[in-house]
Amino acid sequence: MTTTTHVPVVGDGTTARSRATSRWRRWRGPIAILSLLCVVGLLAALPEPRTSSVPLAPDSTATTGARAVAQILEGQGVEITFVRRAAAARAAVTPGSTVLLAGERNLFDQSQFDFLADVDADLVLVDASWAASVLAGVDSSWSDGSASADVAPGCDDPDAVAAGALRATGRLIASTPDTVVCFRGPDESADQGAYAVRTVDGQRIAMLADATPLTNAHLADTGNAALVLRMLGRHDHLVWYLPSPYDTGSDEGAGGPGLGDLVPPVVGVLALQLLLVVLVVAIWRGRRLGRLVTEPMPVVVPAAEATRGRGRLYRRSRSFGHAAAALRAGAASRGARRLGLPASTPAPQLIDAVALATGRRIPDVAALFYGPPPTDDSALARLARDLDDIESEVQSS
Repeated sequence: MTTTTHVPVVGDGTTARSRATSRWRRWRGPIAILSLLCVVGLLAALPEPRTSSVPLAPDSTATTGARAVAQILEGQGVEITFVRRAAAARAAVTPGSTVLLAGERNLFDQSQFDFLADVDADLVLVDASWAASVLAGVDSSWSDGSASADVAPGCDDPDAVAAGALRATGRLIASTPDTVVCFRGPDESADQGAYAVRTVDGQRIAMLADATPLTNAHLADTGNAALVLRMLGRHDHLVWYLPSPYDTGSDEGAGGPGLGDLVPPVVGVLALQLLLVVLVVAIWRGRRLGRLVTEPMPVVVPAAEATRGRGRLYRRSRSFGHAAAALRAGAASRGARRLGLPASTPAPQLIDAVALATGRRIPDVAALFYGPPPTDDSALARLARDLDDIESEVQSS
């Protein structure tokens, strides 16, 4: 004996399983998008890495970064303030501190470094020939980019003597006799070297022609670490100024953080992702352009009833011109078919054929088929009667 399991059926002929399947098919797209947004939000909320890949940045672990020297300085008790804008650097400088200008690739205006001449702090200019020429009167000349052999200090500067030797690619050229130039090559004059020191109005300015000794990849080479640590560690506070390509050098926004400083950096990426999701949903759920889909009419409307309904609409809107045009087009089409003419017959030929078949004058036929539209109900009714008469004459011809 077999038992039959009866599935409960509701009044509309569906089951619980069929209704659940239909709902899942309808909502699985929005659920998937919502789940994706939740995952992206969770990933964005995770703690950001404390490292970067910006060249010469104190938080960069790349070969061109300077995280190694920054960690050593912090281990020796030096507080490092990392800034990317001139206004922030000016605000961070305190009396008796050191300011490092690391690189000049993003220096576009002299106001981005001109303020350094007025601060009560020691300056260290690394790979910043423009700032060195303006602030200390020291020019630079560049080699082909290959590091030269290790050279001795050749001067009495304590930092250079402690380093013992240095390998760098760039060269500084001093134009004043009070500038101490160190690490000269064997064929170079006394005013050329990779490192220079000058005091201008009581401000000590140390200049290094090449940024290679600061990088993680070359800090341990020869005497690079000794020279860099002594240059940057003279005071307990170091302002690490790495110019940003978005810095204009003005004081606008220096009074406080802007909106971009108050939101996490990942907000821009999330906004772009959200915009992409909105576009995808709009394309997915939007109206698709294509051929019209024919659907069966729920009821059959007789042609006569449709004609009467259209006539009522014309009468209600007092569209005498539209109604007259429909009457004339129908009469002309039927008359042409009765006379054996194609539907595309030009108006002059149709008028001539109708006039010949009915015996009427050509101007009368032209006025009847292509005359001015009526302006009231009586003129429209009269036009309908005249068209019916001429159509009867064509039929009987």
